Formats: sequence, C-alpha cells, structure tokens
Amino acid sequence: MTWRKTWAFAFGLVLVFSVSGFSQVSREEALARVYPGAAIRAERLFLRNDQMAAASALAGTEVETALVALYSAVADGRVVGRAYVDTHVVRTKRESLLICLDEKGDVKRIEVTAFLEPPEYLGPPAWYAQFSGKPLNDDLNLNRGIRPIAGATLTGAATARAVRRVLAIDRVVTGATAGERRP
Repeated sequence: MTWRKTWAFAFGLVLVFSVSGFSQVSREEALARVYPGAAIRAERLFLRNDQMAAASALAGTEVETALVALYSAVADGRVVGRAYVDTHVVRTKRESLLICLDEKGDVKRIEVTAFLEPPEYLGPPAWYAQFSGKPLNDDLNLNRGIRPIAGATLTGAATARAVRRVLAIDRVVTGATAGERRP
C-alpha cells in the first residue's frame, strides 16, 4: 500500500506544477526562448551611489544593491534586448525573476527562474504576461495598470516593485530619459 501512496503523491506534485504552468528554467534557457537566434552577452555592473539614488527615485522603490546582472541580446550586430535578474523576498523566501526588455526598454517578458515560496503563491503565466509591452510609468503598479493576484498579493506587489526597479535601472544605465526610445 505504501508504493501506491508514493505514486499518488508523485502524481499529485506533477499535476500541481503542470496545472500552475510553473517550471523552473535556467537563465540560459529563458534567454534563448525570449531572444531566439541572438547572442547573449552577460555583464555584471556596479552602480554608483548617484545611479542607485536615481534608479530608486524613478522606480519609487529602493534599489538595495549596487550589483546588477545584465544580459544583452545581440543579433545582426545590434542590441535587440536586455534582461536583468532581480532577486527579492516575497513573503519570507526568495524569488528570482529574469525581466526581459525589448530594444526600446519596455518589458518583453518575465521569467521566474527561482521561487522558494509555496507554489500556491506563484502567479500564473498569464498574470506575468500582463507586464509585456509596459514602460516605466505610474500605471505600472498593482490596481492601476497591473491586476492583482487573488491569494498571492505579496507576490504581485514584489513582482511589480521588481519590474519598476529593473526598468529604472535600465533607464539610468542606458542614459535614456522618460519617453525616449532607444534604437
């Protein structure tokens, strides 16, 4: 009877993760999926104090670390997108998001690369998809241009703050101004 319980438990886990749509992918897999055919250049940036302050002011939330993981996607000799890793605490445990931007600096896609909270606190893929095409503005907040997640309010708030941080850091690092589109 024990093997039946073991198989039932294993099947239940597979079902929960397949229904939720969550499967952890490596950064490399996620980058290849978001920027197909592009060469990926990984960089580690250290923000100066003035850059951290500027990004925090733009984001409306504190940029807590000067270390930034940046991935530039290059195709046909030009940058077609940039992606940043933002790792933060949701409730009591960490989540890592790979926030991918298009060449203009707007959100292209969000990939969850690590989620240590219970799976029921993870947003569904369709929820993360609503960030696609969004620039950094006042509407990029929960209950404004971003719908909240029932039962996962802290995840929603943490994700919105992470996206705002990344867009602000990108603007500061690339030297773009509000409304400016980069080639």
